[in-house]
Amino acid sequence: MSFTPYRDVLPSGLRVVTVETPHLHTALLAVYVRTGSRHETVENNGVSHYLEHLFFRGSEGWPDTVKMNAAVEEVGGNLNGATTRDHGYYYTPLHPAHLRVGLDVIGDMLTRPRLTDMEVERQIILEEMLDEVDDKGRDIDLDNLSKRLLFPGHPLSLKIAGTRESVKALTHAQVLEHFARHYVAGNLVVSAAGRVKHSEVLELAERAFAHLPKGSATTESAPALLGPGPHFHFVTHDESQTEFKLTFRAVPEQHEDFPALQILRRLLDDGLSSRLPFEIVEKRGLAYSVQAGLDTYHDISLFEIEAASAPEKASLVVAESLRVLSELCEKEASEEELNRAKRRHRMLLEFSQDSPGELAGWFGGVELFRPPETFGHRADQVDRQTAARVREVARRYFTRENLLVVAVGQRKGLKALEKVVADAEGLPSSAAALSAARG
Repeated sequence: MSFTPYRDVLPSGLRVVTVETPHLHTALLAVYVRTGSRHETVENNGVSHYLEHLFFRGSEGWPDTVKMNAAVEEVGGNLNGATTRDHGYYYTPLHPAHLRVGLDVIGDMLTRPRLTDMEVERQIILEEMLDEVDDKGRDIDLDNLSKRLLFPGHPLSLKIAGTRESVKALTHAQVLEHFARHYVAGNLVVSAAGRVKHSEVLELAERAFAHLPKGSATTESAPALLGPGPHFHFVTHDESQTEFKLTFRAVPEQHEDFPALQILRRLLDDGLSSRLPFEIVEKRGLAYSVQAGLDTYHDISLFEIEAASAPEKASLVVAESLRVLSELCEKEASEEELNRAKRRHRMLLEFSQDSPGELAGWFGGVELFRPPETFGHRADQVDRQTAARVREVARRYFTRENLLVVAVGQRKGLKALEKVVADAEGLPSSAAALSAARG
């Protein structure tokens, strides 16, 4: 092993994850918090993202934001933050000799923020949100649309940035309440990776987060199952291409089926020689690109295929995607193809060990929700998957009833696209898939 991970819990309850990689010449500091749009309501939707913006408006120790950023930049850093549906994180690369500067600044930002200039940030966020809507204010973001349909009435359906209405209505009191509830010791993980020393990280973290109040981790309610599909939703948008996303609900990373799902993802999209790019792009020229991925949460995952094409070709791209999926359900992958996917998976995990950001995210970000596994354990799990097992898992999740398709584009070709989704030709039914799995 070329790195050494440590996990410590300070007296306050704050978890500190250190990953020592002495062979590298850089370090990365990241702080993860278990709060995002999943922990909001319709009334305060967007408050987690709003709060992220406000942290960069300065803190008690760093009221001058120019000086705050300059202090980090002078030691090789660059302050950043991000909000997702189920967590947020704040990070900066650093020269390993100056870890204290980064921890002091981010620690003060997250424990003693000034939370000022709310109206200026409100305008910035409203501008940022324009990327997700058309000129009529309708949502055209595929991710937002698919989550809203997959999780009706559940917080996972809420937009990360909120709606224009919710952001305009957010008050300073709501921001303060959200900060007080979620930015507590039991709900944060401090992670440092790279050429860092475990003892130094612990000492600096305890100092930097001395003002963090005690408190327990945030929890979430599981989303209910969506009624049987196929489901299809279309939003008219006058663009030259139609964009679409196919989604299948699946299981979280710790489930026994997940390693096979990872192989399926690589069989479908892991370079131009994998199935989707070859069949749709290289062989038929139906689209410029097509991607498959797994969107993971601690209690579920979503297997997604996304592409864009000329409106008249949209139905052909979706039909071909479904055909490729149906082949995985009907026929076992060859030994050569399966072994290639396994080798690629293990190699890319090894590549991650040279990235402080990947290491901090793997051991620190995952720590928010569950004890992280090692890279070797994950690779071994994938290596144990047989062709029969991969086919079985494909049949379990790539079913007609589990299919949701969201599309945004011109109405040209819409009827053909509707028919392709409604037929979902080649995909097994849930009953047939369960029967095959049991038999």
